[in-house]
Amino acid sequence: MTTDFASSFFFEAMKITVLITTPVLLFGLVAGVIVSIFQAATQINEMTLVFIPKMLAVGLALILFFPWMLKIIVTFTQNILTNIPMLIK
Repeated sequence: MTTDFASSFFFEAMKITVLITTPVLLFGLVAGVIVSIFQAATQINEMTLVFIPKMLAVGLALILFFPWMLKIIVTFTQNILTNIPMLIK
């Protein structure tokens, strides 16, 4: 295993991590912004009000994007497992 391979493997793993987490984080961000605007408009300053909508948004994102996330993870894992003989050399 060379340093070029290790750095490219690390880069690919980080790219997949960012790709997989982006939809879930964006759903949580949008829910948080919407609740914050609602709180600012109604002057309700309850700290715990944001958690339930965020949890629901993240859960919805996981339900919607899970097949796509699973496909990406399985493809990445299959590529690693099929290349094990080449990595051992």
